[in-house]
Amino acid sequence: MRFLCSLLCGLCLVSWAWAQENDRFTKPLSTKPPSEKKDTAKTPSVAPVTAPPQRYPGFDPQKTPTVVSEDTTEIDEGELSVVEVTEEIRVDSSWIKIAEYYSVWDSRNVDPYGIDPKDFEDSVEITLYDDVRNQRWASPLVESKVTSHFGMRGYRWHYGTDLDLDTGDTIRAAFDGIVRIVRYEPGGWGYFVLVRHYNGLETLYGHMSQQLAEVGQLVKAGDVIGLGGSTGRSSGPHLHYEVRYQGNAFNPDLIYDFPENKLKSQYFYLLPQHFSYIGQRKTAVVRRLVYYQARRGDTLSRIAARHGTTVSRLMKLNRLRGKNIRAGQRLRVR
Repeated sequence: MRFLCSLLCGLCLVSWAWAQENDRFTKPLSTKPPSEKKDTAKTPSVAPVTAPPQRYPGFDPQKTPTVVSEDTTEIDEGELSVVEVTEEIRVDSSWIKIAEYYSVWDSRNVDPYGIDPKDFEDSVEITLYDDVRNQRWASPLVESKVTSHFGMRGYRWHYGTDLDLDTGDTIRAAFDGIVRIVRYEPGGWGYFVLVRHYNGLETLYGHMSQQLAEVGQLVKAGDVIGLGGSTGRSSGPHLHYEVRYQGNAFNPDLIYDFPENKLKSQYFYLLPQHFSYIGQRKTAVVRRLVYYQARRGDTLSRIAARHGTTVSRLMKLNRLRGKNIRAGQRLRVR
């Protein structure tokens, strides 16, 4: 009888712990505001990354994740499928569950969650790395020279931070997690990888020349997931780096000190005002584009003179590598 009672109590505790952990991810906005106690522990214990990022010791999954690699949006007449993900690590001869999280799995859409950030009312406490739980972080690049910040860029919103690199430079996962998307998007990110992390964030790495990760793959902070390039909508080699929560991007500068190539703190508190740009982007000025269809005998110099512009401007607007054009070619002149 005593053994039976102990067994029942143990099962109750396991069920309660699972429910609490599951609730943490399905109801992430119930997190309490930051306390004074946490403010005293915000100095990260890791040193700035001045050498090539390394694979940190600690979380080293050896078991195939429970999530399938194929897209789930095609199932059930296109409805988004609900998938439970359980991750485990081997301790001695036993598998120990470290996380059971994320009910939505979509290997095609960057934002499948359908959550309006304007509805956020509470602060969300995010532990960026945890030495005790062996959940680490690494810099995506050896050096982080910012070439373009988060914010308005001309007529459109730029959802990430651009970091300078050379084609072929290694790009590494920023935190431990699981690869959710490996795709090509010609009008924007080009070849990109999106990783879902155990701390609740997702990071996106765009304009790669080569993707070195697969959907469903477990990665550690510092693992190589791709090579730098200039694919998609890009004017030159660089890494377009985004940080997202519940599908919505926020300014990476809030958590990174890019000139020093390090995190600002171990803890980050995501606030409703971090998504205030949602209202700003709707007031962006709409621009007017002017196109011209080349005729037989046209040259760039003639077209430039006719439309009050320059040959170099025409080449830049149309991403031309040479001055030769063909009849019927559609060229942007303004």
